[in-house]
Amino acid sequence: MPRLKEVARADAHPSVKPYYDALFGPERDPTTDPGTATGTRGDWWTVFAQVPDCLHHMVQGFQFYRDKKRQIPPQLRELGQARAGFARGSQFVFSQHCKALRAAGFSEAQIQALPSWSATDLFSASERAVLAYTDDLVLQGGRVAQGTFELLKNHLSEVQIIELTYVICTYEMHATMTRALCLEFDDVEERVVEVPVPQGERRDIDFFKDIDQPAT
Repeated sequence: MPRLKEVARADAHPSVKPYYDALFGPERDPTTDPGTATGTRGDWWTVFAQVPDCLHHMVQGFQFYRDKKRQIPPQLRELGQARAGFARGSQFVFSQHCKALRAAGFSEAQIQALPSWSATDLFSASERAVLAYTDDLVLQGGRVAQGTFELLKNHLSEVQIIELTYVICTYEMHATMTRALCLEFDDVEERVVEVPVPQGERRDIDFFKDIDQPAT
């Protein structure tokens, strides 16, 4: 379950209810009857509904990247969005944009190879440039190597690079937020925990206590 409360339909701001209608169906309360067409619970929407103007701002971001004025090809944009979700460790963002990649015409082999894209020959030169740039934005915190940037400029115009940068960084933010608030497919237990000593084990846990140190 998410870490913050969800907003029931009856309590939702009037400006939020059209989102509920579109995602869940008219008159359906997503807090008691969750589920969207893509298989998510939909709690990204019901949690952020606590702050309607925040939710509207994020939806405007969706409208921005889908606007016909955008110059970045949608295939390259979706590639960056999906890779950003994977690189930031958000199963929600990655999973949703794998579906978008499929709709954009990417093959199943390409989608399956996205986690290890640099070890395959399944992507074109422009796609590899976008993937390398995405990794530098997300994994290097924006410290993009000059070689990576020059490669990107071989394939994209300056306007396209600005649009791509904005969208990728926006989706890194979404990936981070869903993990922090345990929303959707990112509602998972922490896997890096201490593993208990086996029951009945009595040996000293000072691992190096009885090991001879090498001579110096």
